[in-house]
Amino acid sequence: MPTSETSTPILEFDEVTVHYGPSRALDKVSLQVHPGEIVSLLGGNASGKSTTMKTALGLLKPSSGVVRIDGVDVSSSASAARISAGLASVPEARRVFPAMSVEENLFVGGYIRKERRSVLVARANELYEHFPRLRERRTQHAGTLSGGEQQMLAFARALMSKPRLICMDEPTMGLSPLFVDRVLDEIARLNKELGLAILIVEQQAELALSIAHRGNVLRGGEIVLRGTAAELLNNPAIRDAYLGKEAA
Repeated sequence: MPTSETSTPILEFDEVTVHYGPSRALDKVSLQVHPGEIVSLLGGNASGKSTTMKTALGLLKPSSGVVRIDGVDVSSSASAARISAGLASVPEARRVFPAMSVEENLFVGGYIRKERRSVLVARANELYEHFPRLRERRTQHAGTLSGGEQQMLAFARALMSKPRLICMDEPTMGLSPLFVDRVLDEIARLNKELGLAILIVEQQAELALSIAHRGNVLRGGEIVLRGTAAELLNNPAIRDAYLGKEAA
């Protein structure tokens, strides 16, 4: 497990509160994601998971509190600045471009760095080593891929910008059990091989905690529980109260 005590967090929320109009969506949320670790955000509908993700990516601004990347306050920074600083996202429902080929979708993920096409081709070829199924389908329209293959494409597209932290929103949503296991295995493998930090939002708590190092349980916009994945999974009271019916 990464040694979080000795490293500056890539991403840090410090008492972050976010409002949608008069409604408070997050209430003094504090969390950290350190280099090389997988951190899960768990909770039911309207718990604040997606709001936390959008705030990390700069799509929402805090009403109070501070968001930091590498110790620098980015609370008012635009999304593009955060991506340039090393963040990337795999959005809910994948959102690939269905009429574009697999390779064209990958190139979209690399354009943020304004690289030449030859550099994008080289980067795509590197990723094909990790995702051989995408190499087989590189000229195929993304809309014709299975749900699991589209999720792999969305993951690979995020990697095109060479991020240090990827925010993943409900990566198992709508997938068959076979592809759920495959996607989770891929996340864990790339975390280990590339040292990639991952913040993962997931309603299926046991799935997320099976690959995470640490977890945070949100309810009503507040973090009500936090701990190592093992602590959250192995405590019966916590599991029954927060990772059972409510999280499902």
